[in-house]
Amino acid sequence: MVEDDPQIAEMLRESLAEQGIEVVVAGSGSAMDGHMRASSFDLVVLDVMLPGEDGLSICRRLRASGTLPILMLTSLGDDVDRILGLELGADDYVTKPFVLRELIARIKGLLRRSAYGSRQEPRDRPRLFRFEGWTVDTIKRQVHDPGNARVAMTTHEFDLLVAFCGNAGRVLPREELLAATHAGLAGPTERSIDVHIRRLRQKIEPDPANPVLIRTVRLGGYMFTARVDESHA
Repeated sequence: MVEDDPQIAEMLRESLAEQGIEVVVAGSGSAMDGHMRASSFDLVVLDVMLPGEDGLSICRRLRASGTLPILMLTSLGDDVDRILGLELGADDYVTKPFVLRELIARIKGLLRRSAYGSRQEPRDRPRLFRFEGWTVDTIKRQVHDPGNARVAMTTHEFDLLVAFCGNAGRVLPREELLAATHAGLAGPTERSIDVHIRRLRQKIEPDPANPVLIRTVRLGGYMFTARVDESHA
């Protein structure tokens, strides 16, 4: 947890400890770097307003170096920070002042849904999806491009891609996509789905400016147009 307010940090640390989640607190980006060199972590809770390097800059470099889930804490009303955080690769955000139960639920949700958290895959979900030379492994939560190179995805980008692969050819409303990526928790807006989809297009579309795999359906949502093959083996 990168948070420079010691009262907020201690309150969250104690509350999460009661849920069986161990938290290491860093008051700045440089302190976070020291902890991450010494240990491995499953998720980062990142405040936007920090001394020295701000949270958005930290988010950018964390995402450039890996797929560690990131939850941003932003001030109420800072829509620009929230959208920019998602553009930079944050998986989710919570506004201050926040409801503690909601923040804990979002943290636990990200841990469940990420490659780092313990999880149980649905028994009827295919293990592999294949389309246009791409491979999506729902067990390992890995995506490989047609050249078999692994493509890094945030938690929500991966969940969106799985939702699209499992519903190819069907129009998916934004509300359904929100449920697929946030487990029904209140808070994220339809605009955040558009941001995640724009980032996903940048990774899988031949020409992201003219998408052909993820098509926008006016007043409807989005539709995945590729032919998808499924395998349970």
